[in-house]
Amino acid sequence: MSVKSIITSLFGATQKIDIRFSEITEIDVEEDPVRPHLDLKFRTTYNRKIFGLHINDQLHAIICVAFTNDVPTTEKEMDLMSKICYHEDNADTAIAYTVWSRKKGAGKLIMDEAQKYMKGRVKRLVTLSPLTPMATHYHVRNGAKLISLNPTTQNFEYEL
Repeated sequence: MSVKSIITSLFGATQKIDIRFSEITEIDVEEDPVRPHLDLKFRTTYNRKIFGLHINDQLHAIICVAFTNDVPTTEKEMDLMSKICYHEDNADTAIAYTVWSRKKGAGKLIMDEAQKYMKGRVKRLVTLSPLTPMATHYHVRNGAKLISLNPTTQNFEYEL
């Protein structure tokens, strides 16, 4: 499904569409279907950021990213790697550790926008995803390649 067809299905063909991908500082972490236990402070400190996909000024999807210089296989590794990179200022990999949408189709759009945003800023865009069929299907359908299958997670890489 193309970006244009997703937007058309969400808003209709005649409506003017304004899409904005930007850093945000506040979300309700309980909305997160993957990692609701990670509080807002965790998501916004030590090389970790939250980005939102706004369509016509409404927040439709959220992605949380940690900046590291390696690919973690657990939340704990991601936490430590992002803290080290914060202090050493040497992050070159964006780890998308949770993503969710409020509207059907917005999940694909936010990954597309994340890829555009990260290109030129980091060398790699990799996920830290749960071992679920839904996560696997989502990332494969959006063009990512499985690079690691771990005991409790899996990592997919998006081309930049």
